[in-house]
Amino acid sequence: MTTGVSEPPGDLDLAAGFQRDPERFTDVHDRYFRDIYRYVAGRLDAQTAEDIAAETFCLAFGQRDRFDPERGGLRAWLFGIATNLVAQHRRKEARRYRAMARTGGDAPAAGSHEDRVVTEVAARRLRPRLAGALAALSPGERDVVLLIALADLTYEEVAEALGISPGTVGSRLSRARKKLHDVIPPEAFHG
Repeated sequence: MTTGVSEPPGDLDLAAGFQRDPERFTDVHDRYFRDIYRYVAGRLDAQTAEDIAAETFCLAFGQRDRFDPERGGLRAWLFGIATNLVAQHRRKEARRYRAMARTGGDAPAAGSHEDRVVTEVAARRLRPRLAGALAALSPGERDVVLLIALADLTYEEVAEALGISPGTVGSRLSRARKKLHDVIPPEAFHG
């Protein structure tokens, strides 16, 4: 029985559509811009995130004929482009984390007022150490951690986005977790 409400097109349909008709690329933008923006904003400042998210879609549009669904999903392809653009800002990103580690600077909080209060109280003492630990990760480890933590990608999607094997994702994440654990022991997260 049909309900009269059509399901949104899948990624394969979107890709086929924009490869035939470039104006259909707006559907890709509408579906994924917010996710790309949030991921980049978690790594860089809001203005840069807006610019990089927009540039991600400009590049993707320009390279739309090169999208190959057999190499991975549309979402992972876009996150790969965004990650490459973030890589161009890596030195700035690392400097930002080092500065936060030195000063204990605040990152913007999201959610309700209560969520912000709880987050601030719980995270204030950990933020400088976490920022320093993130700055100390290799660029590849940082990419994997932040794609999983901020973009909520699976290992397979991270592998597709970065053009590496899922095993490499696992080993980078394992090394990063050990480094983060060495700086921030588990008991620091409990009270």
